[in-house]
Amino acid sequence: MTAPGVDDAVQEKPGGERLAERRLHPITPLRRAWAPVAVVIGWAVHDPDQAQRQLTRLTTTTLLLALAVIVPAAALYGFLTWWFTHFAVTDTELRIRTGLLFRRTAHIRLERIQAVDVTQPLLARVAGVAKLRLDVVGTDKKDELAFLGEREARALRAELLARAAGFAPETAHEVGEAPSRELLRTPPRDLALSLVLTGATWLSLVAAVVVPSLLWWATHSLWTVFATAVPLLGAAGASSVGRFVTEYDWTVGESPDGLRIDHGLLDRTHETVPPGRVQTVRIVEPLLWRRRNWVRVELDVAGSSNSVLVPVAPREVAEAVVARVLPGVVVPPPSALSRPPRRAGRCVPLWWRGHGLAVTDAVFASRQGLLRRSLALVPHAKVQSVRLTQGPWERLWRVADVHVDTGANKTVTARLRDAQEAAELLGAQAERSRTGRKGARPDRWMV
Repeated sequence: MTAPGVDDAVQEKPGGERLAERRLHPITPLRRAWAPVAVVIGWAVHDPDQAQRQLTRLTTTTLLLALAVIVPAAALYGFLTWWFTHFAVTDTELRIRTGLLFRRTAHIRLERIQAVDVTQPLLARVAGVAKLRLDVVGTDKKDELAFLGEREARALRAELLARAAGFAPETAHEVGEAPSRELLRTPPRDLALSLVLTGATWLSLVAAVVVPSLLWWATHSLWTVFATAVPLLGAAGASSVGRFVTEYDWTVGESPDGLRIDHGLLDRTHETVPPGRVQTVRIVEPLLWRRRNWVRVELDVAGSSNSVLVPVAPREVAEAVVARVLPGVVVPPPSALSRPPRRAGRCVPLWWRGHGLAVTDAVFASRQGLLRRSLALVPHAKVQSVRLTQGPWERLWRVADVHVDTGANKTVTARLRDAQEAAELLGAQAERSRTGRKGARPDRWMV
């Protein structure tokens, strides 16, 4: 038990025991102080004409007086929000108390924590601090502690994972961060080349050039061209440069508390793929990647925003990583996927050839796409419900769709199957899901 000081506070536990609370890093007020300034900027952006008129009316003396009031007020706001923010780890929960006038206390049950990520924006890396973000079951928004010292953030992350795994509070501090073994590291050259070979990158660049040119030819309005070109160029940058910066130095490591993912050129992020929480794995293969046998692996994780496992890698390497996420699962080869019957072409000409299905003892595997193939793997234990749908045109040609719903509120569909096959698949998949859940391992950390 530590004595209360500048960085600690003390609160009574329900049983009378005193609980040591901690504050965030002292640099945090600099981040919080921007809130009042952001309000003023938001008002100016919302009504630029009115803001410009008000600004022209201000004299130099009035402007200096306004700055003399706003800057100290912003600094005071940042300090007070930091001073009244505390957090503590109890035997069963992470408790966060915030608020100046209206107090808010968040009680985060440790057993409901899905993932604990450590992120470091560029300026935070310079200052030696980090942000701790938590994925919790049943919440769409991540709770976070920003900012903590980098070592403190990693130590707190290790403690939360240890307690969530069932370690006693007195030994959770001693467990420390579990060791990690590197499974994959994406070379920057491969990442850059994969973006060049992605159709979306070229389509966004072509749109950013062609659309403003056509608008200039039709309207001769510089404002119209500018208003159209900026969003298109931003989209093109996000699909290429932004993605390269985000996925730079992508590293996947294996540890007892799940797969760890480290990535980022400017903002460094340390994420964890929770064990047992992965609902669906998608192996994506764009057309121009096939000659190099490259694939991208994406995830659906219940209660988590983690969505990418491997940005680009050879198929053999990616499948080895998938085997670590879904133990005992073997990715079906293309030859094992059965196509819909030829009459399905009456419903979806040509593109019906991109659909395929394979059901193994471990997963429901469905492929879609002709140019950009996507193979979705759903473990039977993760299937929440199974549905069969059949429109009037599909009834005419005796085909149907089978939908598999997962715990991540996502759906995987086997399109255009023979109607008799679909009906049999519906009943068989419901039985596989029931037996799969009985034999599934518990969704616990470090088990």
